[in-house]
Amino acid sequence: MGAELRLEPDRLGKVPRTGAVESVQAAEIDVSDPVSRLLSRGFLEQAATAYWRLITRFTLGLIRVASDGEDQCVVLASRPFVLLRFQAPEYDVEEGHGSVTWRIKRGILVSRNGRDRGFLRLSLEPTGPQGANGHSRVRVRMEVHNFYPWLRGTGPFARVGVWIYGQTQQRVHRAVTRRFLRRLAQTAR
Repeated sequence: MGAELRLEPDRLGKVPRTGAVESVQAAEIDVSDPVSRLLSRGFLEQAATAYWRLITRFTLGLIRVASDGEDQCVVLASRPFVLLRFQAPEYDVEEGHGSVTWRIKRGILVSRNGRDRGFLRLSLEPTGPQGANGHSRVRVRMEVHNFYPWLRGTGPFARVGVWIYGQTQQRVHRAVTRRFLRRLAQTAR
């Protein structure tokens, strides 16, 4: 049996004139495991691996994640079609907080002016002290910041591009992230 999960409403920023997209999906999870285990680099690595694997499962293998040396790539069908390329993950683990950040380098889904500007981050932090039952609540956030989607376009196409992005790429990201948060709650005890 997994931990209790309370999903928070999605925070999806409107795409401003600059074209940068921001979104946050978060949940609070009631866990019996020591919080220190969840805020460790080892747990963050396991959670990150689970997130990347879920993309492949969710898309029935059409989109998958591959490593290219230090970089992490989201690819369509095969190597030549790199949708997103991320730098090697950056781990930040300290008392009361743990996160892993992937900086977005480039890819077919990234506009030219958005290269090396945005990031994807998974973070965990306790929301209060351990309860009398030995359980703690941990807030899990998956956030995208300063991402410039190619679909947004420029000029008169930008309004239509934002709508297309919202109906395609953003929906897939939201669905994968929601499923990930549910699975994370099942594995955190």
